[in-house]
Amino acid sequence: MGSPIECANLRKTYDGKVEAVRGLSLRIEAGECFGLLGPNGAGKTTTIEILEGLLAPTSGEVRIFGHTWAEHPRQLREWIGISLQETRLSEKLSVRETIELFASFYSEPRPSSAVLEELELTEKADAWAGKLSGGQKQRLAVATALVGNPRILFLDEPTTGLDPQSRRQLWEIVRAFQKKGGTVLLTTHYMDEAERLCDRLAIVDHGQIIAEGTPSDLIDRLGGHHVVEFEVSNNVSNNAAGNSNGQGQGQRMDLWRALPSVESVRNEDGTICLNVREPHLAIPALLEALNRQGQQLEHLSTRQASLEDVFVKLTGRHLREN
Repeated sequence: MGSPIECANLRKTYDGKVEAVRGLSLRIEAGECFGLLGPNGAGKTTTIEILEGLLAPTSGEVRIFGHTWAEHPRQLREWIGISLQETRLSEKLSVRETIELFASFYSEPRPSSAVLEELELTEKADAWAGKLSGGQKQRLAVATALVGNPRILFLDEPTTGLDPQSRRQLWEIVRAFQKKGGTVLLTTHYMDEAERLCDRLAIVDHGQIIAEGTPSDLIDRLGGHHVVEFEVSNNVSNNAAGNSNGQGQGQRMDLWRALPSVESVRNEDGTICLNVREPHLAIPALLEALNRQGQQLEHLSTRQASLEDVFVKLTGRHLREN
């Protein structure tokens, strides 16, 4: 059998003019948790719906374990479990009834009691679905995806709007599915979630993949494992010092870029962010440069570089910006 998920040159155009997906290609291996990252409107949901067989592409090819949706639609649906971005379940069915209803759609489902226990819903088995909390409803949605005993689990923004405890519970469910050999395709706009869960990921923007690899590889490509962020006071004397030295904003950015160990620089509304490889070299040099210019340091912090920094470098904006 082929890889769990393969697609080549996927395109989806609406009304002949709106390109939601533009030539996207992926290959996801067995046992992986693969993430699609991108802001709202990037094409993540359209892509995952095409892979799930819910939406026909305008062009391109999708193969699930080597088979196409046109050839083996029934078999492929037996192999996948889907938790949509927003799952609406009957509010007047109990949790157990909901899971058993979905189990009836499959030829070899898992026992509902086992799924209830795995998703920590046993105590709520007789409660109406409409009476559950947000986190419980999301776990029930994932339970309906798992009860069919799938080989691939599609999760579209599974933790949006959940509290931290509920998010961690869903992360553990994903890890447990992987340990049993399952393959996961996850869409999210939470970078920390992607870093924790994904073996590999692709950053999607405007319907195209703009970067792909493991989280650590992508951060390494950023050109610096650490971020130094600082602000200086913006008073008259500092401006005067800058002008008298003939240093405009661009020249000051060049100054920060020339500091030892600095790989890249960006200005975020007055906060200067330096991607550096060795903070112990960059920070003393930064303080010395500020002292020479007569600028007063208002704030300085250091942190590990993240996937958010990768996204900002690639796109010029933060992931959650519209």
